[in-house]
Amino acid sequence: MTDEDVDAAVRRLSRRGFATMAVAAAAGFAGYRWLRTRPRVGGLELPFRRALWMNESIARAFYSPDRLSPLFRPSDVTKARVNGHLGLVENVDANAWRLAIEGAALPASLTLEEIRQLPVHEMITELRCIEGWSTIVKWKGVRLRELIARYPPPSPVRYVSMETPGRGYYVGLDIESALHPQSLLVYEMNDRPLDWHHGAPLRLAMPIKYGIKSIKRIGTIRYTDVRPPDFWADRGYDWYAGH
Repeated sequence: MTDEDVDAAVRRLSRRGFATMAVAAAAGFAGYRWLRTRPRVGGLELPFRRALWMNESIARAFYSPDRLSPLFRPSDVTKARVNGHLGLVENVDANAWRLAIEGAALPASLTLEEIRQLPVHEMITELRCIEGWSTIVKWKGVRLRELIARYPPPSPVRYVSMETPGRGYYVGLDIESALHPQSLLVYEMNDRPLDWHHGAPLRLAMPIKYGIKSIKRIGTIRYTDVRPPDFWADRGYDWYAGH
């Protein structure tokens, strides 16, 4: 093969490669435009939301109250990380705080001391953030299912909603996850009372879900049969947020 033959072959391959890349780029751009023009559900285009629904169906299929998040040793506890202040107010008066339970057979407004009367539970688990980082935390509080048993809805419900005072942050939970033995209403973290950065006086710790579900400074718990809104799901994230 002469130099001229080689040059001609290279030119043909270059033209073919350019044409292939142009077609691929055009197809990619058309696909992107198509996706961006789909109807939005919960702040996300429908094809992406359907993918999250698929993830939820798979996570639900693997759910079991006997499937526990791994437990760790006290020596594994890491330094508490501050992340997110949505719905939090600095220097909150713990004595004035109340936990409202709505939709119960007997609606209640509980003080922290009344919540402390429920059986105490401790666990050392991993708090996983949807951003990719994690930390090992020792939690102390009461199982959410103990509170639900003490103040039950008048009939079985499918969901539990939680909000901060003023509803600056809110989460929705399926009832099965709320009743999981590792779903804890926490008032101590790493052997110290919660501070305002971490949700004093009461927060949720739910290691079977990503940290976006572990709402800080709970002001209201509400039972409902309608899937409740969720702060981050309203902004395009997964509603179920299990792992």
